[in-house]
Amino acid sequence: MSKFHALSLVAAALLGALPLAHAQQAVPAPAQARAPAQAGAPADPAAAKQAEFERNLRAQVLLDRANLSPGEIDGAYGSNMRQALSTFQATRKLPVTGKLDDATWNALNADNSPHLVSYTLVEADVAGPFRPVPEDMMDKAKLPALGYASVTEGLGEKFHASPALIERLNQGKNLSRAGEQILVPNVHGKTPLPKASKVVVKDGAKTLQLLDAAGALLAQYPVSTGSANDPLPIGTWKINGVHANPTYHYNPKLFWDAEPGDKKAKVPPGPNNPVGVVWIDLSKEHYGIHGTPVPGHVGKTESHGCIRLTNWSAAEVAGAVGAGLEVVLEN
Repeated sequence: MSKFHALSLVAAALLGALPLAHAQQAVPAPAQARAPAQAGAPADPAAAKQAEFERNLRAQVLLDRANLSPGEIDGAYGSNMRQALSTFQATRKLPVTGKLDDATWNALNADNSPHLVSYTLVEADVAGPFRPVPEDMMDKAKLPALGYASVTEGLGEKFHASPALIERLNQGKNLSRAGEQILVPNVHGKTPLPKASKVVVKDGAKTLQLLDAAGALLAQYPVSTGSANDPLPIGTWKINGVHANPTYHYNPKLFWDAEPGDKKAKVPPGPNNPVGVVWIDLSKEHYGIHGTPVPGHVGKTESHGCIRLTNWSAAEVAGAVGAGLEVVLEN
């Protein structure tokens, strides 16, 4: 919600914050993920739970690859996945249930790509520096940069996944050693999005959609869209500019929940900056579309009126929009 020192948007800036995967090797999909459990299968609760995890995980990766982001990939069914499935079903003319039913599963698997790939950690993944990120805004402002707190946080953002999923997929692996081969979601290598002609943010659905000139959907992302104290400013606005790795200019007078004693401060750039790796400035003063240091909260918690995405989604949106583009904020 505050103004920012505008840094030029260049591809290198976004790629520096969210580096692309290096050489990856496909690995076969686990058997449990290839098809739903068959009737009459042994009633093993642990096996059933694992099969559900594998199925959700594959579906989330395929939704991400279809530019219908389920948010942070974690193998668990939740509100963001439900919304992505609903839109997938609508665009494929399937019954809109928001559930991973058989018809939806079969349609998703028209993309027969493996949902996991092998990735070799490089020095940039493990070099850091990694440091805890303080909660207090005044303490954040004292740091030279707001980088990742851990290797797994960085890998999670790189592969659109929760750090817990990265750890679960790689038990027994040394995630701090360059050269280690690990398993990650297969989310890179997609065709880049074309330039959008319109942005639509839906408060009720908690989604941001990119549309082409004919009104067809290019991509959809889960978002956080305000609160009772800072409601989404419904209406039609324009994008003033797009800024990578912004410095956050904190002004406690603009926040109803600011801590007593807070003062104006410049909070340094980085993925753990309060607005993440990109700020898309809107013609509504103090409002914008931006990333977040807590991707797992997107679509599930409130914001201070702005439109908050995961850092990787914000970077994708930034690459598809530009100054002057229409942004419709609706209920």
